Amino acid sequence: MSIKENLIEIKNTFVNPNCKLVAVSKTKPVDALKEAYAAGIRDFGENKVQELVDKQTQMPQDTQWHMIGHLQRNKVKYIAPFIYLIHGVDSFKLLKEINKEAKKADRIIPCLLQMHIAKEESKFGFDQVELEEMLQSKEIKELEHVKIVGLMGMATFTDNEDVIRREFKGLKALFEELKSNELPQNFNLKEISMGMSGDYLIAQEEGSTMVRIGSAIFGSRN
Repeated sequence: MSIKENLIEIKNTFVNPNCKLVAVSKTKPVDALKEAYAAGIRDFGENKVQELVDKQTQMPQDTQWHMIGHLQRNKVKYIAPFIYLIHGVDSFKLLKEINKEAKKADRIIPCLLQMHIAKEESKFGFDQVELEEMLQSKEIKELEHVKIVGLMGMATFTDNEDVIRREFKGLKALFEELKSNELPQNFNLKEISMGMSGDYLIAQEEGSTMVRIGSAIFGSRN
């Protein structure tokens, strides 16, 4: 099946037709991205800064680039001028670095806070205590060049759908709890990025507004 046919098939399965599809294009050649673009995709997710920067120069100007992987602080400067959304803000230090580079680029960069919802230790993200500490710090209010637009979470890599559903439910509950609180001015929570090729339907059922799908669109990873 072609990329276009894969996209039609995926979209037809969506529980929430308003959920944004981010095509995870990491390791894929630019020709494949252009094929997805021709089929209507504008949101592409990459997890390596160098690859993202290289592809950005070869794609149309209205492409919206999502940084979905673990972002090292020393690499922020390379994507700050053009990045559309950073999904994996997993520490206060990283958020401060993004703010610094966004200021240099004269931009306000939208970000998602990555929460650690999985059982696996290998996954990055804030825990509840770290999130509370950041929200209560004076420094958070001073970050005028970032906008926290939502949360991101990755479920445990498992075939147990109950575990996955419980983790997504927890992220949605945290999102709603945060929205009901008084938050700093640089917060405007509207997105929950959760769900990938294997679990995006469960994620949508549990309130995801944005899913990150790669192999189901482009085929298995190179």
